[in-house]
Amino acid sequence: MTALAASGARLEVSALHASYGSGEVLHGLDFHVEAGEAVVLLGANGAGKTTTLRALSGMVRTRGSAVLDGQRLLGRPVDHTVRLGVAHVPQGRGVFGELTVEENLRAGAYLRRDRAGVETDLAHWYEVFPRLAERRTQQAGGMSGGEQQMLAVARALMSRPRLLMLDEPSLGLARIITRRLFDQLGEINREQGTSMLIVEQNAELALAFAHRAYVLESGRLVRTGTAAEVRADDGLRRAYLGY
Repeated sequence: MTALAASGARLEVSALHASYGSGEVLHGLDFHVEAGEAVVLLGANGAGKTTTLRALSGMVRTRGSAVLDGQRLLGRPVDHTVRLGVAHVPQGRGVFGELTVEENLRAGAYLRRDRAGVETDLAHWYEVFPRLAERRTQQAGGMSGGEQQMLAVARALMSRPRLLMLDEPSLGLARIITRRLFDQLGEINREQGTSMLIVEQNAELALAFAHRAYVLESGRLVRTGTAAEVRADDGLRRAYLGY
């Protein structure tokens, strides 16, 4: 692998509440991600998984504490969070439709000043996702859903994040592309130490990838453990994970 990433950061979240309008969605979550660790958030639709990522990115109203290597996240502007090394790939792709594929990727590296490194990373992600290389001059809005998802993930990785948050990264991807994506994420996590917090609908795949898992129900944590422990709990899998 030629692309590089910054070393991972430790995330500590305490008493996290989040709400939309007058409706509270998260009810005092306590969890952490160790430096270099991959953690997955699991649960049924509506459990609060996506809201958790949005809360850490400053996209919803919150109270509580979220600290990344001693730096407060909550209540800060989104660009401050990005500068701390947090990259968030939201559910639903979120690419810049009017820009080309390459312009989208370069936008992911807009805070970087290492031009040679940017070019190296650009070539790497074209190699990982050949479809992006084929579409490099095409406007992102004209791509398929799966292609846009590949682009969104690659654009986030262009920032060389210390904490990478992904919301349903397999959404819209063919099985073979999903496997390749998770293989690449695993390689980044192992070799470069990038911390990861992932929401994923494919619980079986996510648990095979992650170190630890948190299970949410109605905005509260109901189970935590190593990925192996959660996979081995038949009752938990049937009740919350659907397989």
